[in-house]
Amino acid sequence: MSEAHQFHSTVLREYDIRGIIGKTLTAADAKAIGRSFGTVVVRGGGKRVCVGYDGRLSSVELEEALVEGLVSTGLHVERIGLGPTGMLYFAVRDREASAGVMITGSHNPPDYNGFKMMMGKAPVYGPAILELGEIASKGAYAVGDGTSEKIDIQDHYVERLLKDYDGGKELTVAWDAGNGAAGEILKRLTAKLPGKHILLYEDIDGNFPNHHPDPTMPENLVDLQKVVAENKCDLGIAFDGDGDRIGAVDAGGRIVWGDQLVAIYASEVLKTHPGGTIIADVKASQTLFDEIERLGGKPLMWKTGHSLLKAKMAETGSPLAGEMSGHIFFADKWYGFDDALYCGVRLVSLVAKSDKPLADLRDVLPEVFNTPEVRFQADEERKFAVVKEVKARLAASGATVNDIDGVRVNTEDGWWLLRASNTQDVLVARCEAFSPEGLKRLKALLVEQLSASGIEAPADF
Repeated sequence: MSEAHQFHSTVLREYDIRGIIGKTLTAADAKAIGRSFGTVVVRGGGKRVCVGYDGRLSSVELEEALVEGLVSTGLHVERIGLGPTGMLYFAVRDREASAGVMITGSHNPPDYNGFKMMMGKAPVYGPAILELGEIASKGAYAVGDGTSEKIDIQDHYVERLLKDYDGGKELTVAWDAGNGAAGEILKRLTAKLPGKHILLYEDIDGNFPNHHPDPTMPENLVDLQKVVAENKCDLGIAFDGDGDRIGAVDAGGRIVWGDQLVAIYASEVLKTHPGGTIIADVKASQTLFDEIERLGGKPLMWKTGHSLLKAKMAETGSPLAGEMSGHIFFADKWYGFDDALYCGVRLVSLVAKSDKPLADLRDVLPEVFNTPEVRFQADEERKFAVVKEVKARLAASGATVNDIDGVRVNTEDGWWLLRASNTQDVLVARCEAFSPEGLKRLKALLVEQLSASGIEAPADF
């Protein structure tokens, strides 16, 4: 038995490990995660683990501590270095490693960091993450004499990203890396991708000096929209901090949201997978589910969370899945994991061989009136309780509710959603209506429920 370790109560989450550096997450935690996860890998007969990290200032220290912990269990660790999360996922599959760990704070503020894990080809989430806490709390680690080495797979990864490009005409594309971990790979990728490519904020900087790397927030796409307009680009593409979420704008600067991108991809994927199941999360527009059905596919609404959607894809044999947040997963030609660089290549390829611009592909969906993802501040200890309270009140009122993940409420005007984020101390909401007046009514219903639980909505909501 080794020394026991206790994690902060908010760190072990539904589909990853996440905390605030120096407050809820430390290098000692990283070492304990390495020892705990390494123990699980060794018990399962694993030998090799790939490890990567993003561009956050704390990532180097956490990576060193994590590797120390993994090596102490007897594993061989292949350190692929700084890069996007997709590169780590790719490394595990390409090198047939037993497991993988990515150190990343994803789209969160600079003082956050965390860990995404995979066992073989499958994501580690839910009870498997809680098990790591149990192993650490008992100090019940495997002990061995492991090793580590640094490997460079960047060029090999770029070659694989380019493999599925089959576009026709050459396009002008603007790319915004947001100073995130995708920057270096983006430089190498666009140097070989046909067309003209304009890069923004491709230098990796964990301070994120230009804008926050979260493409779901319209304010973070302003610079991209400006460059698209100035250079008369065919489209623009943006990434989050670790390059696993995509954002896009058309030639007119309009945002193409995650669910709209899934609809566009589905029009291509269902040609080679007729009748295939296409999955989207509870935040997605009803127009997406209707469009999948129109295209001959089988729409499936599922819980939000990259690990949860990947697991559901594997279960159903789905060739494509996606979230409003920009996590989009291709099993068609790809490996079933979320990689925004790959999604970017597929989008450019799709538009380049189409006789329509991205704007027209987007406008196939009927017009509805909706909000983007709206976030309301709520303490970690409070956010889940609020959703339970709202659900109870709705049940008592006889409302039509889908509770697969939070509450999605259907009315004659459309629908509204409230769920607790698994990655931030916020409640996430969205409303969608058939008319502007209906949207106002839906928003009023949501605000009423939030107020009843002591959550104040912004004045501009």
